[in-house]
Amino acid sequence: MEISSFDELLAAAKAQAEPQRLLFVFAAAELPGDATPEQRAAFAAGQGGALAPVMYVDKAPAEIADFASLAAEARQFGRDWTIVFAAALAGARGRPPAEPEAEAALNRMVEAVKAGAIAGFIPFDAQGRAVRLG
Repeated sequence: MEISSFDELLAAAKAQAEPQRLLFVFAAAELPGDATPEQRAAFAAGQGGALAPVMYVDKAPAEIADFASLAAEARQFGRDWTIVFAAALAGARGRPPAEPEAEAALNRMVEAVKAGAIAGFIPFDAQGRAVRLG
């Protein structure tokens, strides 16, 4: 299934046979301290940089009305973000994933984003549209 918007992800998660937890890592573009003058100029023009996690959360699909409500909640923390990576974690036997399991998966996701290993996640822009990176 090709997900092109956050609303499609939310609908797909709600339609699964097993209860889901949605995992989100909000990231912002930043430059490393040793960036070259060329890299700094490109970054100032809106290009380049690296995505670094700035906040993260896991939620049940029923806790999210739509992308606008998730984005509004994220803004309450006062951290700018460029993109949000999403993944789903399925429960078993009619039960959602336990909190320790969701927390461990979310921590692994944060580390994966830090390492640039984002192939298993769906990135969404600030309007909730799925984007392709790279």
